[in-house]
Amino acid sequence: MLLPFSFISTFCFLGGAAFGYFVVFPPAFRFLISYSSEFLDPMPAVSEYFSLALRLLLAFGVIFELPVVMVFLAKLSIVDAPFLSKNRKYAFLIAFIIAAIVTPTPDVVNQLLMAGPLVVLYEISIVAVRFFVRKPLMKIEGEDTDETEEG
Repeated sequence: MLLPFSFISTFCFLGGAAFGYFVVFPPAFRFLISYSSEFLDPMPAVSEYFSLALRLLLAFGVIFELPVVMVFLAKLSIVDAPFLSKNRKYAFLIAFIIAAIVTPTPDVVNQLLMAGPLVVLYEISIVAVRFFVRKPLMKIEGEDTDETEEG
């Protein structure tokens, strides 16, 4: 069980980091460069460029772990698919709050680029919990399948 969990977790993190770098990073960097005028030339240092890139890579890598975390919590019987479905509206609100806090730039586009995947990943989490976490069949009272009756 550890090997598939490690593989899927790594795949989700790398997918999130790639999404952050290829989809979110270009508009975020353009937003920061847009503060130019005839008196102000944007000249970001390499450390600032790497800092922004690293923060986006880590943020999106961690965000894309949401389905893995939800399946893990469901395996521990902390959450289940009906609970996640019932509380969907709160999850959407929390997704936009997290996006507003975690996004390194204050523009709405980057916040939407983080909240959108969070909402989609929440929906994927519900499906993953339904698929990977099966409830044990309830035993009917008075029925004992392990012992045979003699007599």
